[in-house]
Amino acid sequence: MSRAFVFPGQGAQTIGMGRDLALAYPAALHVFEAVDEALGEALSTLIWQGEADALTLTRNAQPALMATSVAALRALEAEGLSVADHAAFVAGHSLGEYSALVAVGSITLEDAARLLRTRGEAMQSAVPVGEGAMAALLGLDFDAAKAVADEAAQGQVCQAANDNDPGQVVVSGQREAVERALDIAKGKGAKRAMLLPVSAPFHCDLMAPAAGVMAEALDDVDIRDPSVPLIANVTASPVTDARDIRALLVDQVTGSVRWRESVMRMAAEGVTEIWEIGAGKALSGMIRRIDRTLETRAVGTPEQVAEAAKSVEEGPANV
Repeated sequence: MSRAFVFPGQGAQTIGMGRDLALAYPAALHVFEAVDEALGEALSTLIWQGEADALTLTRNAQPALMATSVAALRALEAEGLSVADHAAFVAGHSLGEYSALVAVGSITLEDAARLLRTRGEAMQSAVPVGEGAMAALLGLDFDAAKAVADEAAQGQVCQAANDNDPGQVVVSGQREAVERALDIAKGKGAKRAMLLPVSAPFHCDLMAPAAGVMAEALDDVDIRDPSVPLIANVTASPVTDARDIRALLVDQVTGSVRWRESVMRMAAEGVTEIWEIGAGKALSGMIRRIDRTLETRAVGTPEQVAEAAKSVEEGPANV
């Protein structure tokens, strides 16, 4: 059996996430403490006891979700399950790519926290509030959704941002264009087309200012070759070179999240089981819709960590 570890993106956050892990595993608690120190604030207090609206802010949600994912990973490691021995690939959805890179030793936890705070703030400020939007088109494949976005643009920005699964594509851009896409999609047979409650139009050309900010921020960070290949968002292909990772993290800000193709690539490489490390089960649902032969497992609570550890037979899963 070959296994991959994947890490969720924005939208998976909930108040209280990771708290049980921190209570059960000292190594998980240390993750939250280290992130608090790196950011110079008690983000963990917001995660566990704060208001949902504050946690949902991009600047908070991104480092918070990364911290929760890495805490779950450290709990797995405490049970004897290392990435190097128990995963053939890693991948993350949007900000989850940073969680994946911490998991494989490419970026330190502290650097990831600071980068995601910078990323969140840069993405939020790239477009004035209200001028951008994102919408989910359900029931259309990627090619059909891309055609909708192209037709809706009419000189404005409207692009396919997230290719999540065979029947779920998210478009992003200027609000007027995205609203046009809703009507066009319904006319082309979409089961549903709806605006998403997000604060900025992520993963489209409007994020170019944020990409510039991230290029500068990444220049100051040490990035190492990953211990396990990363399936990159923007290429849906394995990457093992630190120089490539640095460039891809910049491209990722404006580029599409090719999640459907990423999962298909892992399956083509022999992966049969995918563990979602961190908050929620959103990626697991997407994965099952992409390829029903893939087994999925959510690993985000102490109980799920224990069940995952119990499920693993002796010896690495990627041989």
